[in-house]
Amino acid sequence: MSQALVRTAAGWLLGLMLAVVGAIVSVNLVNSSVASPQQPVREYLEAMQKGEGERALGLLRASVPDADPAMLDGTALQTSASRITNVKLGDAQARTGNRVMVPMDYTIDGSQLHTEFLLESTGTEWLFFHKWAFVPAALPTVDVTVVNSTEATVNGVPVNMPGGRNTFAVFYPGEYEASLNGQFFSAPQTSATVSGRDAATAPLNLLTQATEELNQAVGTRVKEFLDKCAAEADKQQRLQPDCPFYHATNNRVVDGTIKWSITEYPKISIEPFDGKWVVAPLDGKARITAQQVDLFTGGVSTLNEVHDFSFTTRLDINGDTIKVTPLLSF
Repeated sequence: MSQALVRTAAGWLLGLMLAVVGAIVSVNLVNSSVASPQQPVREYLEAMQKGEGERALGLLRASVPDADPAMLDGTALQTSASRITNVKLGDAQARTGNRVMVPMDYTIDGSQLHTEFLLESTGTEWLFFHKWAFVPAALPTVDVTVVNSTEATVNGVPVNMPGGRNTFAVFYPGEYEASLNGQFFSAPQTSATVSGRDAATAPLNLLTQATEELNQAVGTRVKEFLDKCAAEADKQQRLQPDCPFYHATNNRVVDGTIKWSITEYPKISIEPFDGKWVVAPLDGKARITAQQVDLFTGGVSTLNEVHDFSFTTRLDINGDTIKVTPLLSF
């Protein structure tokens, strides 16, 4: 064999070896990147960030429990995923049955969290490239309760709360925030973080309170009632009017001199009770001035006394209409 032919054969052999090595390297690179167990996790996180619930559900291969699906798409899902920062996917760790666990460390609201994704091998493509998929499981849920309300807001989305409670199916990881921002009733925001499909999640309990607008509206109606009652007592010249306040005396009060005024209006406190909203007992002070005659001596003196009073009311709210009904006992 000639020297030239030997050199040619050696060149072909070297090229073939380099091609084989290159192919092996390419396969390994693909299997460690787009065909790695981490790739489905990356795609799943991307789908959540885009609010693509159907795609995220398909990638996760998860079943949806019998729960409200309002958190599984759009704004609610994007809001949950947007709070996930500083994501670091670790190396896949072998598990039994052609399965691996992909760890993920991340941050939500400054808290360091950890989630483990379980994936399984589903074969290969083109004989070399591995295929990985999430091991199917049911989605976790978050329970939300709200005092005396049939609605709330969760992750920026208005939701129905029949009977003051609801259960929502959710993706993980993520953060879910509930609040109530009504005209007359509100509840401070509360949040829960869901770190895994089996992670126990504390319920989101919304403690509803009357808004300042409602307190002022009720206060205005109570003030109007008391002022009207005092004015009517003056008009009728009555010591014991159909009002929460009255005056008792053994003296004769000179007709035409009686004057009632409210010196301290009740402070308004509205609290939930037995599925309703009630106004706490209303305590105030009323002043009566008049001229009085002592029946024994005939002496005339000025009456000027302040009386404490207390009464209750019934509160009815229908849409934007507020009705306050005084409940008086005589």
